[in-house]
Amino acid sequence: MRKETEPINYAVANRDLKYYIFDWDNNILHMPTKIHLEKRQEDGTWVPHSVSTATFSIIRSDTENYRPPGGDWDNAFSDFRDIEIADQNVFLRDTKIAVDLVVSENAEGAPSFYRFKQALIEGRIFAIVTARGHSPEIIRKGVEYFIEQVLNKAEKEQMIRNLRGYLECYAPEEQKETDDEVLDFYLSQNKYHGIMSPQFRKIMGLEPGSSPNTETGKQFAIHDFLQHVIGIAKLRDLNKPISIGFSDDDVQNVEAVESYIRNKLIAEFPNVKFVVYYTDDPNTIDGRKVVINGQMTLEF
Repeated sequence: MRKETEPINYAVANRDLKYYIFDWDNNILHMPTKIHLEKRQEDGTWVPHSVSTATFSIIRSDTENYRPPGGDWDNAFSDFRDIEIADQNVFLRDTKIAVDLVVSENAEGAPSFYRFKQALIEGRIFAIVTARGHSPEIIRKGVEYFIEQVLNKAEKEQMIRNLRGYLECYAPEEQKETDDEVLDFYLSQNKYHGIMSPQFRKIMGLEPGSSPNTETGKQFAIHDFLQHVIGIAKLRDLNKPISIGFSDDDVQNVEAVESYIRNKLIAEFPNVKFVVYYTDDPNTIDGRKVVINGQMTLEF
């Protein structure tokens, strides 16, 4: 609960509107989840062959040597859906493994790990856009675990101060009594898109059982997030510059998103600055940055 003597952080009223769209695997965390494939041998036979998401991003176009079991991609990505193993959701299980390894200093976070952490501390609105097929509720629980384990006490306190400052400045009608209520409201403002999930397919207007390709799904999710944050800005009368940062480790996805921004989004949202981060190199913290400028002014 907020202490009555604790000052509100009004500094948030003076900052810009910077929002983020994060891929999850190999962008925020190196997840242990495997994709189950079959690999062609020299004698022409096929054998089971499971790979990491990082490896899959490299070989996924090599249909001559790799295929899904039984010709069904749902079999390949069975662990990327909301299934329970030993009474635990597989995404939450693997998120806990990945987070705990970083916290214990037995592994490094992926290139956008610290950018995501800082976005949380600053209370920035964000979207998780992943090719996985998990529900928004499950992805949000993964974010909650990240907050619980990665942010230290001082960082959590700073995050709450920033969030309370935002509410005081821009949404006084949303004042919350407890820190848990403040955090819950903040997390409810973000987007959690597993583009192969039934929930996301429904948002896209796809028929049950059909699936978007990864690039198309991510483009749709980005457009959805843009409409979301601009809607919030209009609702709160925030006449300030807006910038959107998108990061992903899959080069094909990022190239498709960059092309989508240049060919469509700049025309539709000319006042938004777009920044794209290629995080395919795990040794380059934050990734390779490409800035696509808009006019950086808003006219509602």
